[in-house]
Amino acid sequence: MKTLPVETSRPYEIKIARGLLPRAGILCRQALPQAKKLAVVTDSNVLPLYLGRLADSLKAAGFQVQCLTVPAGENAKCAEQLVVLWEKMMGSGMTRTDGVVALGGGVVGDLAGFAAATVLRGVNYVQIPTTLLAQVDSSVGGKVAIDLQAGKNLAGAFWQPSLVIIDPDCLNTLPDRVFSDGMAEVIKYGCIRDRAFFDLLDACGGRAGVMEHIEDVILTCCDIKRKVVLADERDTGERMVLNFGHTIGHAFEKAGHYETWTHGQGVAAGMNWAAQIGVGLGVTPPEAVEPVQNILEKYDLPVDIPCPWDVMTNAVLRDKKNLAGKINLIVMERLGHAVPYPLTFDQLLEQLEAMREVRPWMC
Repeated sequence: MKTLPVETSRPYEIKIARGLLPRAGILCRQALPQAKKLAVVTDSNVLPLYLGRLADSLKAAGFQVQCLTVPAGENAKCAEQLVVLWEKMMGSGMTRTDGVVALGGGVVGDLAGFAAATVLRGVNYVQIPTTLLAQVDSSVGGKVAIDLQAGKNLAGAFWQPSLVIIDPDCLNTLPDRVFSDGMAEVIKYGCIRDRAFFDLLDACGGRAGVMEHIEDVILTCCDIKRKVVLADERDTGERMVLNFGHTIGHAFEKAGHYETWTHGQGVAAGMNWAAQIGVGLGVTPPEAVEPVQNILEKYDLPVDIPCPWDVMTNAVLRDKKNLAGKINLIVMERLGHAVPYPLTFDQLLEQLEAMREVRPWMC
């Protein structure tokens, strides 16, 4: 078992190993020694696959288990579902020494984590991510949130988990589209912090190749994110680089009403746009663009997504990296190293207009 310590304001460990899910009860007992009850939040897709095994493991470790299921999909990450979770948790008699377990992908992790951060003014929670995207990204770092009509992740909190349990065997049940969705975030890490890792992913060439190295791939991603989070837990400086591709990617997701295009697909196209805008700003070397486009295509990810112009501009304006009237767009200084680049909205709009001119079919 590989273990990464994360020494944030609420320290915890990330544990990675194949076959780890049946051992989750023991690990949760070690992380939450005072807890009697655990509310396990999952979705309708994950429930038949993994909930039974997890519940049995938790019960064997002496926990009383409450199973709470939300509909699968981004639309579940909303205020209405959050209230339902609060009420059910309190209806079960949850106390501040009890906890929450998030079993599922990024939607479940964000929603359950936000419920844990706010019910009883905060209880401990454990992340057990079952998708590649959640294992390498959203389960680590303590960002929890729900979506608003104005945009994605606009109501949330920083609430670090007590433990992250990652079992790569859970990836075996993922459809190819969902696996590719996670690969966008994996590729992102290579773009922003590790050129050698980027080259490894390029050489793997697809799902089968990545799965041959999956524990090391997950470990590398989590380690990069861990280091960035430790340097900037509250997302006011260096941590912004983790959002490479996200500013424009969120616009692409919104254009599809969070149904047509997945988060990873939006981020993939957003990375391509950010790479080209970086060239336009004189920051990104022109030769860095093609390798990004090529690797995205290898993993069946889009480099462009149709997006109405008003959706694009509204989403960018509401981006959470909009600080003091400037939007910190993440751009690559070179392939393997990215930085925040502050732009006024008008300056960013000018760059987006340039991209739009050569893609009239998009906007």
